[in-house]
Amino acid sequence: MSSIYSFTSSISSISPLTSPRKSFNYNNKYIPIIHSSLQGTVAPSVAEPLLLNAVRGEDVERPPVWLMRQAGRYMKAGTGLQAMHMSALKMLNNTDHGILLDEISIPFKSKSYQIICEKHPSFRERSENVDLVVEISLQPWKVFRPDGVILFSDILTPLSGMNIPFDIVKGKGPVIFNPLRTAEDVDQVREFVPEESVPYVGEALTILRKEVENKAAVLGFVGAPFTLASYVVEGGSSKHFSKIKRLAFSQPKILHALLQKFATSMAKYIQYQADNGAQAVQIFDSWATELSPVDFEEFSLPYLKQIVDTVKQSHPTLPLILYASGSGGLLERLALTGVDVVSLDWSVDMAEGRRRLGPDVAVQGNVDPGVLFGSKEFITNRINDVVKKAGRGKHILNLGHGIVVGTPEENVAHFFEVAKGIRY
Repeated sequence: MSSIYSFTSSISSISPLTSPRKSFNYNNKYIPIIHSSLQGTVAPSVAEPLLLNAVRGEDVERPPVWLMRQAGRYMKAGTGLQAMHMSALKMLNNTDHGILLDEISIPFKSKSYQIICEKHPSFRERSENVDLVVEISLQPWKVFRPDGVILFSDILTPLSGMNIPFDIVKGKGPVIFNPLRTAEDVDQVREFVPEESVPYVGEALTILRKEVENKAAVLGFVGAPFTLASYVVEGGSSKHFSKIKRLAFSQPKILHALLQKFATSMAKYIQYQADNGAQAVQIFDSWATELSPVDFEEFSLPYLKQIVDTVKQSHPTLPLILYASGSGGLLERLALTGVDVVSLDWSVDMAEGRRRLGPDVAVQGNVDPGVLFGSKEFITNRINDVVKKAGRGKHILNLGHGIVVGTPEENVAHFFEVAKGIRY
């Protein structure tokens, strides 16, 4: 297993470690080095991940932090560890405390996501191979130690098991080979049985849970019914969503039949993920905000609520997070689904979002991903602004959307450094 850095941005908060294997001296400061838990030495256990405690409203010292779309778009071979290496050394220069390292002189050996893509160019191959899923999922964890480790997968992964052939083509995105447009098409859609169709998802989650060891929450995710329906009706990504809206407004019974199949199947998929190690699950309803509020209430809200109600019957303590990009006009309706956390995009002021959602709903977000192209001072100020507006507790610090291609990796390192140094 490759070498791993584990640190918080406030080194002074780290207690000196006992029984060091060996040490090195950095600027006349004694730094113990011990084996990481992934290499066989038992590390101090963590009762519950910070993310779960925060969602449940327990007293936490800082907001947990992770990034949507954690791997792939910015991580290059070696640079992530180098950035963290320099950051760690910079902090060590200002502290007398120890930091958990594993052979600081050994370079990061795990392949970057981009290198894996060169060897395995098919997205489906990468996302349906247990070893690759685990390796890619753990890449950000090994380098940045986020408080949430999300499964590497795609919201369309269940489609093949529902008799909807698809692929994800580089440069083009999702392609549905036989778009669904008629009642006969919908009749051919099978109910999803995850144990049979995606056993690799369960295997990967089980391994991730073992590897992360409760030092962070393992996150699963699914697509919401309307968003999945949008892809399979449109035939892939869309700008205007004219095909699914035509179906919704001219033959709503057909769309409702499709949405019901997705709702039943995604509830089962969440339960399956939870049974195999996921400690929280995020529901992506990315395209629900293409609907007007009245249409959201007909074609999205009932099915989201059905999923939440079904899952809560079998897994009452499983945190469910709902994300819909551009959701400023629907926040109150998102809360009606019964989810534990609403993830805000950056178009909503965090303080305003808090007020509109009320005290019972936790929030996630909502730094603009573009902020990570700014200076380190700018990034720091925006993080602090979001955390201040979110207030203490029931907040997961995140971006308001997935991380953007070309984001400087050293800025990602700085984002985590600042986030982990925050204290309420």
